[in-house]
Amino acid sequence: MRAGRAEREAVRRQAAGWFAQGVSVPEVARRPRVSQTAVYGWRKRSRAGGEDALASSVAGR
Repeated sequence: MRAGRAEREAVRRQAAGWFAQGVSVPEVARRPRVSQTAVYGWRKRSRAGGEDALASSVAGR
């Protein structure tokens, strides 16, 4: 896995921990400086498949 991809995955996994703590989407977005739209997507994936659903995908490669 490339370094950039690993870093982005680490941010998503950290966000999953914040979701579990009840941190709001705007606050989760502010911490790593990402869009709220991205965070809403992460939260949706996390709710559907747990933290593993936030793993980087290499489909189509």
